[in-house]
Amino acid sequence: MNNNELSTKPHYQILDGLRGVAAIIVVLFHLTEPLASSHLDNKVNHGYLAVDFFFLLSGYVIGYAYDDRWDTLTIGGFLRRRFERLQPLVVLGMTLGAIGFYFTDSTIWPLIHTVPVWKLLVVMLIGYTLLPIPLSMDIRGWQEMHPLNSVGWSLFFEYIANILYALGLRKLSNTALSCFVTLTGALLVHFALTNPNGDVTGGWTLNVEHMRIGITRTLFPFFAGLLLSRVARPTRIRHAFGWCSLLVAAVLFMPRVGGATHLWLNGLYEAGCIIVVFPLIVYIGASGVVHSRTEERICQFLGTLSYPLYMTHYVLVYFYVAWVSNHKGITLGQAWPYALLTFSGAIVLAYASLKLYDEPVRAWLRRKLA
Repeated sequence: MNNNELSTKPHYQILDGLRGVAAIIVVLFHLTEPLASSHLDNKVNHGYLAVDFFFLLSGYVIGYAYDDRWDTLTIGGFLRRRFERLQPLVVLGMTLGAIGFYFTDSTIWPLIHTVPVWKLLVVMLIGYTLLPIPLSMDIRGWQEMHPLNSVGWSLFFEYIANILYALGLRKLSNTALSCFVTLTGALLVHFALTNPNGDVTGGWTLNVEHMRIGITRTLFPFFAGLLLSRVARPTRIRHAFGWCSLLVAAVLFMPRVGGATHLWLNGLYEAGCIIVVFPLIVYIGASGVVHSRTEERICQFLGTLSYPLYMTHYVLVYFYVAWVSNHKGITLGQAWPYALLTFSGAIVLAYASLKLYDEPVRAWLRRKLA
């Protein structure tokens, strides 16, 4: 299947824009996270739910783009296209993380002083594949499967969802898929209500607990998005981008629910957002119409920037986190100039990565792998 065949369907510009809105909020979450005294009082308290939103968006778009093309599309062809789209920025993010590794010196990462260059390079090369590294290879001390670019864990589970879709779950009837989504939704609710942390965070460590969390966080939203793409019939909704952006921001900026005494309430809130609110946002976004050239340009810019921003911003956040940790007790009011500088740098780095690296490399891969 060539690229022209895949580009004949109308493009959901508003969904692209919403992906960019969520990516920006992820950056803000990571900038406020080191200033919080605990997971209960982050100023962008539910920013991590953007990952679950991304999974649902991905399932919806994959279903819309590919579900009716399997008469001519092979499993290898589908996975090759996903590789072309996702992998170049995976490689760049890991490379930039390795370049900056020794410069993010801080007391919170004492292991950095002990890591030989050969081990750093091995971790980087493994990171290129997105295969998770074991705890014995942790070179930062945060017990992450990708210590050179923290966000790599979600791409690992994105690939798992894509592979499961290609290998067989795409063949499920709508009834069977509804049963599967219901089951995975029940597992998500159970986890959200019983997790000792009172939330759905986790998935970034190579152990049984985090693998369970990562799979739980991935299966429902991705395949709920796939089901939504099959059964929902978008209408025409005015001002959808503005309303959906406000909804995304409201969900992700919502303060902690229930506090330290009623953790299950926060889990219930997060499960409700993933199971009810996010599909509603995607449906409204898919039903929306771009009303002006300005809105179209905003959605296009946010959409093209979203993935590079997500995959490269943490390279700069490492420097910011090190600075905050070296200035104990600093407040948001004191740190905001450095946070703004990091945020601005992340936008510039993402745009440069898109234009100077991602787009040219993807074009080259399309030619080579066609």
